[in-house]
Amino acid sequence: MTLDTRPVNQRAWLLVLPVIVCVAFSAIVPLMTVVNYSVQDIISPDRRVFVGTEWFAAVMRDEELHAALWNQLRFSAAVLAVEIPLGIALALAMPATGWKASATLVIIALSLLIPWNVVGTIWQIFGRPDIGLMGRFLQWAGLDYNYTGDATDAWLTVLLMDVWHWTPLV
Repeated sequence: MTLDTRPVNQRAWLLVLPVIVCVAFSAIVPLMTVVNYSVQDIISPDRRVFVGTEWFAAVMRDEELHAALWNQLRFSAAVLAVEIPLGIALALAMPATGWKASATLVIIALSLLIPWNVVGTIWQIFGRPDIGLMGRFLQWAGLDYNYTGDATDAWLTVLLMDVWHWTPLV
């Protein structure tokens, strides 16, 4: 069968589902901390007391929690809306054979080699206007970039960091 006459198999798109599940799960895990602290009172660093489900019920009715949940879901949707098409575009644009294929794989996988607990520090240093490349460049370009004082700048910085770090998984 030649390349032009092969049937198109759209089931390959199902391979993206594990990534969607993993990213969705990582958005839900922080909520377990809310559940944990809603049924315990921390009297001292060494002692916790179970206070029952009254606190849990009160926390689950809290409007600030609902707002935080919707913000997290919107952020996760924005990340997925960027990561999945970008990951697919990278995969389709990659060379299939030769040294260029190997070099591309190594460059794309570099962000996955950085431990998760170091990524925030790397981006904090990268984004700071006084020492970071991105922060200094944006200040030089005339943009008032301050991810510690502006919620929009912080949100966009975290979005960029998340896309950079996790797109190679797609």
